[in-house]
Amino acid sequence: MGSDQAILAEHLGKQYGRSVRALIDVDLGVPAGTIFGLLGQNGAGKTTLIRILLDMIRPTTGRAAILGYDCQADGVEARAHVGYLPSDARFYAYMTGRDMFTFVAGVRGIQPDGPHVASLLERLELDPDRRIHTLSRGNQQKVGLIAALLSRPEVVILDEPTAGLDPLMQDVVLDIVREVAAEGRTVFFSSHILSEVERVCDHVAVLRAGQLVGSFDLAEQRRIAARHVTARLGDTPAPGAFEDMDGARFLRVEGGRHVFEVANGFDALVKRLARYHVIDIDAHEPTLEDFFLSLYTQGEAEAGAQVATGTAGGA
Repeated sequence: MGSDQAILAEHLGKQYGRSVRALIDVDLGVPAGTIFGLLGQNGAGKTTLIRILLDMIRPTTGRAAILGYDCQADGVEARAHVGYLPSDARFYAYMTGRDMFTFVAGVRGIQPDGPHVASLLERLELDPDRRIHTLSRGNQQKVGLIAALLSRPEVVILDEPTAGLDPLMQDVVLDIVREVAAEGRTVFFSSHILSEVERVCDHVAVLRAGQLVGSFDLAEQRRIAARHVTARLGDTPAPGAFEDMDGARFLRVEGGRHVFEVANGFDALVKRLARYHVIDIDAHEPTLEDFFLSLYTQGEAEAGAQVATGTAGGA
């Protein structure tokens, strides 16, 4: 990983006590000027990784850096270049939104950019003069987002940025994220909403049980990935009916349809399906959800194999 990485993690690990391993030997690079999505189920380690980047907690092993600044040894300097929206943003309840922005600007040692803040307030439809404790969760989320963007930081870290927002406002937030990246700045965000990650991200990483199970350029992954084919059959094939196909692989039965992955032409699959009554068939490029499920399914299978052979490590 070179100097073009806005965020860098090398052999990063975090362990609590003797048994809880929140992160396991994570190597990750976030290219500068991109929108990078971090995916994973609850407990996968996403928030732990973000908190290490911000030096809220210390890693057990490895190191992390932002813009070349070590997140622990040079944590103050690293954080000076970062805007952060936590998933559970907390505020001084007695403040108004405007008070909050003035406070954040003071901590940053900057003057609030009036036109910049006014534009964000208008787009996010937020009244800055209401006390924060009177705001809905969604409007408090908007306060946190504006505070994170206030200083136009070089790196923006967002943990579940659209939580509590309605679909129209989610679109506005994603437009703002795109504009940040278009200015050459870097956005790193975690989300449970695969569709929004797919819409805006250039790169995606997937964490599973503290381990990085995939990291890829989304456009390139789509280009080289196998296509998915679903077929609804009028009869029930015997177990193993779709094994040993050249360039095609049976994945699962989903909603009454057989799902296949095709990497090298459709001939073998079409010939195998011709043995059955095919009601309809559909082929499509794999989605981010397909990639995500494939990585998780593969990880679960490997973990199961380790347990079966007695090679699994500690928790």
